[in-house]
Parts: sequence; C-alpha cells; structure tokens
Amino acid sequence: MPCVDNATAQETLLQTKNVSHQLVNVVNGIINTVANRNFPPQLAPLYYNQSGPLVPVLCNPFHSNLSERMCASGEVSLHNSSEVWKKYTCNVSTPSGICTTPGRLTPQFYSQMSAAVNISYGLYRYGPFLVNLQDCTFVRDTFTDISHDHCPGLRRYSQWIYIGLVIVSAAVMLSLMFWVIYARERRHRVYTKQHDARVEGINKGH
Repeated sequence: MPCVDNATAQETLLQTKNVSHQLVNVVNGIINTVANRNFPPQLAPLYYNQSGPLVPVLCNPFHSNLSERMCASGEVSLHNSSEVWKKYTCNVSTPSGICTTPGRLTPQFYSQMSAAVNISYGLYRYGPFLVNLQDCTFVRDTFTDISHDHCPGLRRYSQWIYIGLVIVSAAVMLSLMFWVIYARERRHRVYTKQHDARVEGINKGH
C-alpha cells in the first residue's frame, strides 16, 4: 500500500486547516463589511436594502496560528450555520437584486456563503481522517483494533494452525524416512534370499 511519510502528511493537514481558517475569514468579512452594514442607496452594489437583525458571524475552528479554537458567544458553528443564516435571507426583486423583505442576505449571498462553509466544514471534519489514510495510520489502526478487540482469538488460532502445519510436516518427513528405511530393508532381504538360493543351488550341484 503506497503511503507518504509523516512530515508530508502533517504538512497536508496543516494546509487543510489553513484553507478552512481562511474560508471562514472570507465569510465573516462579507458579514461584517457588507451584510451587517447599512449603506446609503447610492453605494450600490454594497447597498441592497439590507435591514433587520444582524447576521451572526461564523465560528472559526482555528486561531491564526492554526491551533484549535473554541467558539465565542454569538457565533454560529460550521455544522448548522446555513440553517441559521436562512432566517436572515430576504426576498429580492429582479433584476435589481434589492431586498423587498427584511433581511441582510440576498439568496445569492446566502448560496455563496453556504458553499464556502460546506468546503470549510468538510476540510475541518474529514481532513485529519484523509491525512490518516494518506500516511496509512488509519489502515494500521484499523487492523490493530480488529486484532485486539474484534478477533481476540485470531492470533491464538493462527498459532494453533501454524503448530498443526509443523506437526503435519514433521509427520510427513518421518513417514518418508521410515519408507526409505523400509524400502532398503526390503531390497536387502530380497537380495539376501536370492543370494542364499544361489548358494543353496550350488551346494546341491556338488
């Protein structure tokens, strides 16, 4: 099975964390600088008649140094942010894209933010697992768990099978040895009988 070295695997994990961290920053930038601001109409497209309660920012699972970070009060988590933000989405008129109902996210903004969150959440949740596949840690751990937890007698039964094969092999070798000895003795007896018969025939001739 092809595996990468641990240093390469850890670098991959670091990059997945970094991408996830940056995506959250981009989404929060849109929320803080556009969605939660009240722009005058002349500043379109930043203005789209956004109104109502402020959109909660997204919880970033990592600090800037990519260490684990706990969510702060008022932040929404990666796994349910799309559901929460749906309540802050307005209806828009076409083709202007201006909100006609209260809300701070247009359907287009909501769709783009949800897509970014899905990518960030996927990297955050499945990145470590994929890295473990990359350096074969998952495969080794899986077989170790199977051996120790799910098949406690597997190693013992394997030893019994091995011992049984050794015994069978030894028995076959002994059988061959006894057969060779038996064959030699048989040939010797036949030769002795033939020799005795010739000697007896010679003696009778005299």
